[in-house]
Amino acid sequence: MEIESMVANSALIRAREGGGGKGRSWKWREMLRFPHISQCEDLAMSIERDYYSLCVKQPIGKKLFQLFCQSRPDLQNYISLQDALDTFETKCDEERRDFGIRIIQKYLMSQSNQCVPVVLPHEQSCIQSLEFDPCGDVFHDCREDLHEYLSGEPFLQYQDSMFFDRFLQWKMVERQPITKHVFRQYRLLGKGGFGEVWACQVRATGMMYACKKLEKTHVKKRRGESMALNEKQILEGLDSRFVVNLAYAYETKHALCMVLTMMNGGDLRFHIYNIGAPGLEEDRVRFYAAEVCCGLMHLHQESIVYRDLKPENILLDDNGHIRISDLGLAVRLSESRMVRGRVGTLGYMAPEVISHEHYGKTVDWWGLGCLIYEMTAGQPPFRSRGEHPSTSDMERRILTQQEEYNDKFCQEVKDLCSLLLTKEPRQRLGCWGANGKEVQSHAFFKKINFRMLEAGLVEPPFKPDPRQVYCSDVQDIEEFSTVKGVILDQKDNNFYSKFNTGSVPITWQNEIIEMGCFRELNIFGPSGSRSPDLDWSQAPDPPRHPKRNLLHRIFRQTSNSRSVRRKQTEFGVQRRLPEARTTQRCPLRTDAAQRRL
Repeated sequence: MEIESMVANSALIRAREGGGGKGRSWKWREMLRFPHISQCEDLAMSIERDYYSLCVKQPIGKKLFQLFCQSRPDLQNYISLQDALDTFETKCDEERRDFGIRIIQKYLMSQSNQCVPVVLPHEQSCIQSLEFDPCGDVFHDCREDLHEYLSGEPFLQYQDSMFFDRFLQWKMVERQPITKHVFRQYRLLGKGGFGEVWACQVRATGMMYACKKLEKTHVKKRRGESMALNEKQILEGLDSRFVVNLAYAYETKHALCMVLTMMNGGDLRFHIYNIGAPGLEEDRVRFYAAEVCCGLMHLHQESIVYRDLKPENILLDDNGHIRISDLGLAVRLSESRMVRGRVGTLGYMAPEVISHEHYGKTVDWWGLGCLIYEMTAGQPPFRSRGEHPSTSDMERRILTQQEEYNDKFCQEVKDLCSLLLTKEPRQRLGCWGANGKEVQSHAFFKKINFRMLEAGLVEPPFKPDPRQVYCSDVQDIEEFSTVKGVILDQKDNNFYSKFNTGSVPITWQNEIIEMGCFRELNIFGPSGSRSPDLDWSQAPDPPRHPKRNLLHRIFRQTSNSRSVRRKQTEFGVQRRLPEARTTQRCPLRTDAAQRRL
C-alpha cells in the first residue's frame, strides 16, 4: 500500500472512531445555537399543523410531544402505553406473548389504575389475537385509537406549549443553509459516472457520511440533469433501513453534492472477489439476500422500480447490515403504468428489458436472482469470471441460455435462483401478486425472522473490521477527467436551485439524536419553566460576532493606526515630536500623542 493511501486510511479511521461527540468542532454549540423564539414567528405561521408529521414521523417532534405528554398527569398513561407498544414490536417471538399480556393487564383493563380509557374496548380482541398469533399486529386497533385521541385536544394544547416552541427552534436550526463548510472532507472512496464519492464528517455533530459529488459540467454534457434530480427526489422521500438515506443536498461552484449514509463495510463486489476465494458463505448469502428483499419491497411499496441491482450497489455498514445504493436509474411508476427502456447494467438486465418490452417491478426480482447466484458462485449467472463477451452474445445468453449450477449451490438456493431467473416475467417468483411475500416464504429463508429483520434486531453473520477500509487504494481509483467547453448559464442555475434544498428533516433529526446533541441542547428552565430563549417577553440576544484570530486582530490594529495618521495628515494636524522622547521613553508614544491631538 502506498504512503498516500496509508495516510488517507489512517485519517478516515480516526474520524470514524471519534463517535460520541469526539468528532465535533469546538464551536459545535454555536453552530447549533437556537434562535430566540420571536425569530420563529414566520415559521409558526407557515408550518403544516399535521399531527402525524409533527408528532409521529419526525424524530425530534416525536420526542418533544412525548415530553409534553409526560409533563401532563392526565396524559402520562397514554404516552406510557405508546412506549410499551413500541417496545412490544422489538420483542423476540418467544417474549411477545408474555409482554403483550402485561400490556393488556396494565393499560387495557378497567380495574388497573393505569388504564387508558380509549383502548378499553379492545381488551378481548387483543387477548384473542395474542393467543392466536403473538407475532402478528396484535395491538393495531389500540395504536390507531391512541393516535386518534392524541391528535385531538392534546395536540392542540401541545401547540400552545413551550415544547412546540422548542420544536420550532429545532426546525429553524435544521433549515440553516448548507455549504461545503458544514463538513470536513476525508479520503476518496470511489468514482461514478458523473463524479466522485468522498468520506466526510459534519463539523457540528461528528456524524460520518459519504458525499457523492456530481460535477456540473459532466452532468450538463451528458444531459444527466433529470437523472440527478430524480435520484435526489426519490432518496429524500424514503426512510428505510435497507436503502441509503439522503441527509443533505447542496451545491458548490463546480459540483452538486448529495450527502448519504456512510457505509464503512464496502460493497458486496469487494467482499465477493477481494476477500478470500470468490463467493460468500451460505449464511451471509441468505442474510444479505433477505435484507435486499426487504429493501426492494420498501421501494415497491412506494411504486419505485430500482432497475440496477448488482453487487457494486449493495453496501455494508459498520455492523454488517446492507443498504441498497445508487438510485440514479430508479423510476417511480404512476398508477397502473409500466415503463419501457434499456436501463441498467447488461449482465444483470432482465429479458424483458433487453427485448424492449414494457415492464414493472418484475425486473428487480430478476436482479435479486442474479445477485444471489453471484454471491454463491463467485461469478455472474451468464458470464464466467474474466470473460468479456460481446453485447449481442450477452443478450443472446440472457434471452435463451439456462444458467448452470455447480456444487456450491445447495438444493434450496438452486431452487430459489431458478425461480427468480425465470425468463417469463409473469411466472417469476416475486411477481405472483403478493408484493414479494412469496420470496420471503421460500424455504431458503426459513431461518430468517423477517419481522425481527425489519426491526434491525437480527445479528449479521459478518461484522466488518473497524480498523480496515473496505475500498480500493486511493491511487487505484482513476482520476476523474475534466470537461472543457461546457458553459453553465441561467437555465442551469434554475435546475441547481431545485437540487440545492439543504437538510432532509428525518435524517437530520436522527443525526441530532444519535450523536447526543439533542440530549445536551434540549434544556429548559428550572422546574419545567421556559428558558430565556423561549420567553416571548424577553428581547433576543444581540448576534454574536465570531472571534477573530490573532493575525486578524494585529492586521486590524495596524490598519486602524495607518488610517488615523492618514486622516490627521489630511487635516494638517500631525506634528513632529522630538525624536529622543519618542525613542527613549516609549516606542508607542508617537501614536498616543497623535491620538491626543
